[in-house]
Amino acid sequence: MNYRIYIAEKLNITDIAAGDIALPPNSEMGDYALPCFKLAKVFRKSPVQIAEELKNGFVCDSIISEVNAVNGYLNFKINKVGLAQNVISEILKSGENYGSSEEGKGKTVCIDYSSVNIAKPFHIGHLSTTVIGGALYKIFNHLGYKVVGINHLGDYGTQFGKLICAYKKWGNKEDVQNGGIHAINALYVRFNEEADEKMEAEAREYFRLIESGDKEANELFEWFKSLTLDYVKKIYDKLNITFDSYAGERFYTDKMQPVIDELKQKNLLKISDGAQIVDLEPYGMPPCLILRSDGASLYATRDLAAATYRKKTYDFYKCLYVVAYQQNLHFNQIFKVLELMGKPWAKDLVHVAYGMVSLEDGAMSTRKGKVVWLEDVISKCVEKAYAVITEKNSALENKDKIAETVGLGAVIFGALYNNKIKDITFSYDKVLSFEGETSVYVQYTCARANSVLEKSGQKIQLPPEYMPDNVESEVVKTLALFPQTVHDAAEKYEPSLIARYAVDLAQKFNKFYIECKILTETGDTKDFRLALTKATHTALKCSLSLLGIGAPEKM
Repeated sequence: MNYRIYIAEKLNITDIAAGDIALPPNSEMGDYALPCFKLAKVFRKSPVQIAEELKNGFVCDSIISEVNAVNGYLNFKINKVGLAQNVISEILKSGENYGSSEEGKGKTVCIDYSSVNIAKPFHIGHLSTTVIGGALYKIFNHLGYKVVGINHLGDYGTQFGKLICAYKKWGNKEDVQNGGIHAINALYVRFNEEADEKMEAEAREYFRLIESGDKEANELFEWFKSLTLDYVKKIYDKLNITFDSYAGERFYTDKMQPVIDELKQKNLLKISDGAQIVDLEPYGMPPCLILRSDGASLYATRDLAAATYRKKTYDFYKCLYVVAYQQNLHFNQIFKVLELMGKPWAKDLVHVAYGMVSLEDGAMSTRKGKVVWLEDVISKCVEKAYAVITEKNSALENKDKIAETVGLGAVIFGALYNNKIKDITFSYDKVLSFEGETSVYVQYTCARANSVLEKSGQKIQLPPEYMPDNVESEVVKTLALFPQTVHDAAEKYEPSLIARYAVDLAQKFNKFYIECKILTETGDTKDFRLALTKATHTALKCSLSLLGIGAPEKM
């Protein structure tokens, strides 16, 4: 049950206040609170008067036991027995589907994320777009939406002419086949280090040959592409990332002209220094460049074609672009141009911006070869996880498998825990700590709960009419927040809400674990605490799963 919506429905103000109902800063004030200040404009009364009137009209029941109006706030106390019965029984019944809903039934969400460049390895800068997009894919799917994950490959541009030129000059098939993506990247870096004007001209010619359908040039390009996809799919499998489409920039080559024609028909194209633009100065933005003076298309041209294709193909409810905040202007321009073209669905395009990720020694440049490969970060995290786990529990079975789950979880959680717009400096020691706000802490708590359940050896049964104490109630109240947290994470495109929820729940459970006996208790107390442990174990696994992280049964 979503208690915020339940309260709003009882107040008959669902449309205007459900999202404002929150947890008060002090639990002694109540379990939920509604600030009435925003309602003052709606009802044309003071917040204090609104709170009093809402209180007087509210009828308590088996779920809400008490309502108080205090200085413009309406505070609600939940019936502890009713809440515990409702929440725990719902989790035990739902299992891994806890927090799921059908709110997205009949709606499609397209998510454009990761968008790797052909012939370039994954570096740590790709981490955020990949795991944020992957988490949003799972979150929207959990809420009943049809989700289309799109990897908008960077497979178009003069860099591929440079790569063919470099391969022709320095490469051989056996070395590239064996070396894969790193061999290709080495050629690309060498070209940028050694190219002169003649080689630059050759690179432009090779790219022209690709565009014109030349057999040899396109066979080389497709070979480089297949080597790249073989490489990245292994990383996607490790990170539990799913895609439904790998339609990249090149896919839209023959889909740009209709968009350009429509811009002309609607008198939106203007000539500026030989280039064709859409003037966005009246909207506080520089012009959107559609065609260069030589007639070449640009990112904007292809993104306009891609958006149009996706609407026609998927009829999306929302189309999300998980791309770094440095591209804010680009997407503002694209969305505005589509709006000017009269596309009513332009409002459904969302730029999910995020901050940059780097290690403590700084950022990366593929062109100069100074990069930190994501596969190396993953390997180092798994290696360190193995060492930490061995130190904690040297007799643990399947340490290799558990270390991989823990290490991968640390990489993902490290990029998801903070608000997505923040820049992140990745620290191995921090993300692999068994204490603090880490996936390792959540996974260890999950394993702790599982250990209790295994040792009990009894069937989980929730006793009726059990009155939980304050420590138990804090766990129950936190468990009750999960469905709303999942909804909020989707609504705000913010997976960090689930990551933070998981840490909060783990902290509440560990306090309960330390302060309350479980296995040595008897009767209803033991039964309730085991049911609470099972419910926590389930909610923690659900939380981690939505982030793409596994939960080892032992650690």
